[in-house]
Amino acid sequence: MFDLKDLYQEVIVDHNRSPRNFGKLEDADRVAEGFNPLCGDRLNLYLKMEDDRISDIRFDGSGCAISVASASLMTEALKGKTRDEAEQVFNEFHDLVTEKKPEDTDSITHLGKLAALLGVKDYPTRVKCATLCWHTLHSALEGNTTPVTTE
Repeated sequence: MFDLKDLYQEVIVDHNRSPRNFGKLEDADRVAEGFNPLCGDRLNLYLKMEDDRISDIRFDGSGCAISVASASLMTEALKGKTRDEAEQVFNEFHDLVTEKKPEDTDSITHLGKLAALLGVKDYPTRVKCATLCWHTLHSALEGNTTPVTTE
């Protein structure tokens, strides 16, 4: 029987093999760098802002399947969102992968494909892989140019 975990795994594999919004954004307004020393994930995040809205977002770098899939899913979810909406999704996603309480599927459906990363909360070292791009996003939105690290 095909279950939700199988679907989540397929989403992660797909976004790792064919990451969306991958590559440098030449006319980016904001650029941030992230590094996870535990497993070697490195990424650069590029944002193009129009007023208070993310008009374009891309990333490049290398990392494990969770890191790449998370960055790919994040860019899909945030393109077109305002800064406040992006911060709200960041907080909801962070809670999803760090909270110890079990989540029912109804409470996470609004996150769409990002829910595929729910299972990383059972593996604390993988949480850092999944959240690296999100912390890098937060830094970019703040205009901080100091590289982000998960340590």
